[in-house]
Amino acid sequence: SKFTAQQTPSATETGFATRVAAGFTNYLGITSSSTYAVTAGEVFQLQQLIEGFNTADLAWGTAAAKTVTLSFWVYSSLTGTFGGSFANSAANRSYPFSYSIPAANTWTQISITAPGDTSGTWIGATNGIGIRVYFGIGVGTSGSGPANAWAGVLYRSVTGAVSVVGTNGATFYITGVQLETGSTATSFDYRPYSTELSLCQRYYVGANGVYSFTAGYDASYTTINTGGLAWSYQMRTTPTIVIVSGGMDGHHAVAPTVRTGPTYYGVGLQFSGSGLRTNSNCSAYVSFSLSAEI
Repeated sequence: SKFTAQQTPSATETGFATRVAAGFTNYLGITSSSTYAVTAGEVFQLQQLIEGFNTADLAWGTAAAKTVTLSFWVYSSLTGTFGGSFANSAANRSYPFSYSIPAANTWTQISITAPGDTSGTWIGATNGIGIRVYFGIGVGTSGSGPANAWAGVLYRSVTGAVSVVGTNGATFYITGVQLETGSTATSFDYRPYSTELSLCQRYYVGANGVYSFTAGYDASYTTINTGGLAWSYQMRTTPTIVIVSGGMDGHHAVAPTVRTGPTYYGVGLQFSGSGLRTNSNCSAYVSFSLSAEI
């Protein structure tokens, strides 16, 4: 209840040109809902969990650990020193970083270079968490530490950083975030929409349509089965499935149960319920979302 978040704005909005950093069409917008004093153990943050398959080449946790550069555009109604950090999967190694927003309500480009961690445990090429990237918007003293040094504890921001949730109505907008190998921030990697969409679908597929079938009843007259659905991409892991809607078209509405197949390429659907004895040939439908986020 301390802040709201949304993707914004629309290109048709008044003042669109001044509200988005040049070259971008959206940003992640945070707005504080109150004036809140963060206690020592509390944390308010944005985070991105990066899959191990995408970070294994950095060789963190070894003598060959590579330097990385984090770049982004940021805009806030507040000014001063803000903070964030990098952390490992076990959340027991971290590198707090700081950056400055010198002018309120002005887009500022930030670039942060961090040496790779030569200590600690970092997972390799697996589908787990390779690197945690945090942006603090109100982090208590227990979760804050000194900037620009690896620590054997989880820090999510730097000591003394600005607390966005500490000011009612304060805003914090961020866009164009990019993490790359090396000591120099390069231009933002604009990928084709189709490429970006397929990368997203590894982690989440929204309920963007109703899948329909025609199915008969089984011998018990209480269950109707379908063969299932398949798609061309493999999700990160077996997805969590959320039913948005489902039932028997024009007949006794029932909630389907869902079972995943042996791979991450598809989902099996089973419509079950009582009172289906008369539905010898009806249209079953279901709309669902799939989440395989880290």
